[in-house]
Amino acid sequence: MPAVTATSLLGVLRPEDRERLPAAARDVCFPAGARLFDENGDAGRFWIIRTGSVTLDLQVPGRPPAVVETLGPGDLVGWSWLFPPRTWHLGAAALSPVRAHEFDAARVRSLCEADPVLGRSVARRVAEIIGHRLGTARIRLLDLYGPCGGGPDR
Repeated sequence: MPAVTATSLLGVLRPEDRERLPAAARDVCFPAGARLFDENGDAGRFWIIRTGSVTLDLQVPGRPPAVVETLGPGDLVGWSWLFPPRTWHLGAAALSPVRAHEFDAARVRSLCEADPVLGRSVARRVAEIIGHRLGTARIRLLDLYGPCGGGPDR
């Protein structure tokens, strides 16, 4: 099982769910530089990283995508699959060669609807992951665009 991190999903589930959920997955590999998904694309699947790292990025007109976070082993890649309109809010690319569990989002949503305890656990954990990622993005934006020296300009 992948490591439990601030943005992991499987490690916080009941033991029986940690076995059921991976039944909706297949193992995949991505070479360094491969795009997992782009902003506004269909969020029909998600991944849990086994090895390697993935960057989450934001399109900036006229510039390369801006990296907002880097994810590693145990981390959930993608949360937009859970909430309508089920389109990606960010993009993602393999920073290094990646091995991951790829989940069919519709199948996982069906499992969650059939088992309310599993559904609540997944929704709660994904919400926590979103909160963590928003905090990380905020810090990154402050690093990039905040005032120097921690005080107002004079």
